Amino acid sequence: MLVPLSLPKFVPSQLQWMTNFGSGGTSRMKALAAKATPRADGPVNGSGNQMSARSSVVRIALAAFLCCLAGTAALAQSAVDLELVLAVDVSGSVNQARFELQKQGYVAAFRDARVVHAIRSGANRAITVTMVQWTGPQLHVQVVPWTLVGNQTSAEAFSAAIDGAPRQLFGGGTSISGAIDYGLTLFDGSRYRGTRRVIDVSGDGSNNRGRPAAMARDDAVLSGVAINGLPILAIEPDLDRYYQDNVIGGPGAFTVAAETYEAFADAILKKLIAEIAALAVAPEFAILPLRRDNAAR
Repeated sequence: MLVPLSLPKFVPSQLQWMTNFGSGGTSRMKALAAKATPRADGPVNGSGNQMSARSSVVRIALAAFLCCLAGTAALAQSAVDLELVLAVDVSGSVNQARFELQKQGYVAAFRDARVVHAIRSGANRAITVTMVQWTGPQLHVQVVPWTLVGNQTSAEAFSAAIDGAPRQLFGGGTSISGAIDYGLTLFDGSRYRGTRRVIDVSGDGSNNRGRPAAMARDDAVLSGVAINGLPILAIEPDLDRYYQDNVIGGPGAFTVAAETYEAFADAILKKLIAEIAALAVAPEFAILPLRRDNAAR
């Protein structure tokens, strides 16, 4: 004789917990599964085997349900709106004073509430970001690892990590192509999966080492990675045009130029807000006009 099965009923508090369990959830799920097992009323007789079978099926169904919830939660936690590589020029033209102006610009930007607002405006309300120092074709160092940023606290922690990262490269030419190629490899090391992937290149000179920057740009775009740029015009006044033609690429790619190193902090703040929010809230913050490349390259 077949015994009809019915899954256990859960009160709202149990359902809410199952969709919001945190660390230690495994043991709590086991306990809940044990409590939810139906019990036979009355003495155990010939129908005991049937009740045991029914209990096993219910346990399996409940375990499968909880595993689905766990998988959904893990997937949600690994999803971000943006994976961002910040590629910072430390070539020979960047003396220590100029390096510090760049560095402190990034430090201040990630402490700015407007950057956090841009991060929180996305569907996943979080991004993951890393920082690279670069010079020649084979000279680049990941100085701050991939970091999940989703609120003011984590943004300030990333800012502190930038502040504590010393300069590790000095000279070696200016290889924008090397910076892009190296940045592209870093996405494999990200624990998170972003809706968008972007390499943000800042520098004060055109590519003079390694393969042409445009070739590296094109390869990155074919891989689904966009390149945005922040040219510093202190040495090459027309560098913004070079970045437009050879560096940036991908849907919505754009540049924000800094006229001098002293203007870098202002430029990187505006650029990060537009970059992180995918221009969705940029008009609210855009004090400087942005030069855009609206066509994918």
